Amino acid sequence: MHICFLTNEYPKAGFPHGGVGSFVKTIAEALVKNGEQVTIVGLNYSALNEIEEQNGITIVRLKRSKIKGFAWIYNFRAIAKTLSNLHQKNPIHIVEGSELSFAFLPKINGIKYIIRLHGGHHFFAEAEKRNVNWWKGFQEKRSFKNADAFIAVSNYVKSHTAKYLSYHNRPVEIIYYPINDEHFKPQNIGTDDTNITFAGTICEKKGVRQLIQAFPLVKEKFPTAILHLYGRDWFFSNGSSYINLLQKNELPKLSDWSNDIIFHGVVSYQEIPLTYAKATVCVFPSHMETLGLVAPEAMAMEKAVVFTKLGPGPEVITDGETGLLCNPHNPIDIANKIIYILQNPHKSYEMGKKARVSVLKQFEITTLVSRNISFYNRLL
Repeated sequence: MHICFLTNEYPKAGFPHGGVGSFVKTIAEALVKNGEQVTIVGLNYSALNEIEEQNGITIVRLKRSKIKGFAWIYNFRAIAKTLSNLHQKNPIHIVEGSELSFAFLPKINGIKYIIRLHGGHHFFAEAEKRNVNWWKGFQEKRSFKNADAFIAVSNYVKSHTAKYLSYHNRPVEIIYYPINDEHFKPQNIGTDDTNITFAGTICEKKGVRQLIQAFPLVKEKFPTAILHLYGRDWFFSNGSSYINLLQKNELPKLSDWSNDIIFHGVVSYQEIPLTYAKATVCVFPSHMETLGLVAPEAMAMEKAVVFTKLGPGPEVITDGETGLLCNPHNPIDIANKIIYILQNPHKSYEMGKKARVSVLKQFEITTLVSRNISFYNRLL
């Protein structure tokens, strides 16, 4: 079977990528090991057309159009032409993309088009209490209409998306993100007793501001605590930096403690396990997630994790058993959960052990890749 993933986020050395890129890399490599052929098609970070082979995967990165107002037309055309050429040389069976992928992509006979629900515009607009952009909303509805089937990465994203968009009576399968438990596994290295670690995009919806507001309450109990923030910056429409906003508005309130909040910047996929390994507690107080990769990744490393109680949080963590769930809008609650873990190292150790067992049951890569292949075959 020849499977083609559409994504601009496939990891590339020297460039940032998000959870979708990590997911596609994980599943693509597992599919290739299973004997499937995998091609990645997306827009490049640089102004070049590039093709490379990596771990048996063909990665096609297309030059991104910069024609103001019409770039989307040329980008869709470039992707469509690439898919057509690939299909003529070696027939494609499955094309998979995220919510907006198929809005203006002409369909090729014999190929099944699948949307994997990573969290679309309607989903996050509601969660972030902002209006739906008419243009993005139109594209998302058109893309859903063109899809042959859907894969939801959690029960929550399936049910919540259905409030705003129709699946048009087409197949919808719930399949969690797979976690590479060989990449994310316990490491026997020395850790500080009060290392608090966050990983993800530094932005409002990830709860970073509330985590910083919670930090002084933690420092009152644990003066040696350090908050480590790993991830790329997020930029507003005017080009201003979210990190700069936090440094201007939030850090001055912390007095001398602001020096104990460290922004490390982007961390590669290869390096991220080491950041978790150093942590005493990993904290991800997202306002909303479709599932979230960072929590189960850290759990797979037997780390005590504080995750959001909203959305799919309870699908990932059994509160008090495999981790703790917090109210991501309440800095006091976030602080209390961190303090509990720091005050109870034995309980933290037990939760970490149970967390990895839970991840191996829910997110085990071989089982979930087999489920993906079975779903593809049913469609074909």
